[in-house]
Amino acid sequence: MSATQSKTSYSPLGEIQPKFNRLFLVICLLFAFGMLMMTSASIEIASSQYGDPFYFLKRQGFFSFLGFTVLIITLHTPLSLWKRTSWLLLIGSFVLLFLVLVPGIGKVVNGSARWLDLGIFNLQPSELAKIFIVIYLASYLDRHLKEVREDWSGFLKPLLIVGLAAILLQLEPDHGALVILTLTAFCMIFLAGAKLYRFLIMLLLFLGAVAYLAMTKPYVVVRFSSYLNPWAAENVFSGSYQLTQALIAFGRGEWMGVGLGNSIQKLYFLPEAHNDFVLAIVGEELGLIGVSLIVMLFCALVFMAFSIGKDAEKKGAVFEAFVAYGIGLLFAGQAMVNIGVNTGLLPTKGLTLPFLSYGGASLIVSFFMAALLLRVQYEIERPRIEEKLI
Repeated sequence: MSATQSKTSYSPLGEIQPKFNRLFLVICLLFAFGMLMMTSASIEIASSQYGDPFYFLKRQGFFSFLGFTVLIITLHTPLSLWKRTSWLLLIGSFVLLFLVLVPGIGKVVNGSARWLDLGIFNLQPSELAKIFIVIYLASYLDRHLKEVREDWSGFLKPLLIVGLAAILLQLEPDHGALVILTLTAFCMIFLAGAKLYRFLIMLLLFLGAVAYLAMTKPYVVVRFSSYLNPWAAENVFSGSYQLTQALIAFGRGEWMGVGLGNSIQKLYFLPEAHNDFVLAIVGEELGLIGVSLIVMLFCALVFMAFSIGKDAEKKGAVFEAFVAYGIGLLFAGQAMVNIGVNTGLLPTKGLTLPFLSYGGASLIVSFFMAALLLRVQYEIERPRIEEKLI
């Protein structure tokens, strides 16, 4: 027997088979949990408005099919392609963010122009812009890592791009996406090794700008004041109505919940119960245990994203590392803001909970980000598998 044959036959079949993927399991659990709770939260309103208690389930099922299609395509797309076309993704992001501001193209709801009507669902460009800009930033950091660490120019260039996107988001307005995107960019640049004093200066300027914009918008001031005292008579049925109803839902759920499907708050008391405030229904029906399970799943997802990024960085795969870091930060930021809003820790803001809230754009983009993360994991671990096959 030759040496090559000996090496090949020496590797047992168990070593060359793909191992159990915990990341994919966490993604599937979040999706399954989301489908269950979104259906429970929407069944009454769907029945009254559309005459079909499973109207939203059917639509979310269709979005899920599109999401899994995107996931499969993304899993089979090399990361090098995203890296080469990152500048096209950046341009596409700005085009989409600009289109929603064009009268007759952008769809205005409650005074905000955040959507493009595609017929089968409303596309929210900010959802795509966040991940596309993260991909571009990862490509930039890969090409200019030394400049980012040593020079002001390398530090400021990506922030100028993010600043332009922030201006477009402010014009919609979409303050939630603005904050998530800006903080994600800051964190990615910080992880790249930018000097701390530069980071702190820009962070203070950003916080000052956010405070100024908030003070110039009367409805933001009203929302913030109602957040500080939600149970005041002038707030409980106006600016803080959603928050107080969500807190009532959490209070009713206590430790174990009132039982799946037995929520009272979803019966027209809590607006957007199947969308931005689905976590409150989880708290009411499944109690603290159900909410804790969701929080743990998101913690596991973010931890795995950073572990993949750290592994990639150790191997010198800078682009792959920052794609993983960026996706982890996006998931973490969006989950933290939504959970904070539902529990009263943050002012009320319309921001979906990935994989759980109803909505085509949010679900499809969540699958896309998850697929990118799985692709990074695959490309980083592939050399190990190939070594075992030799």
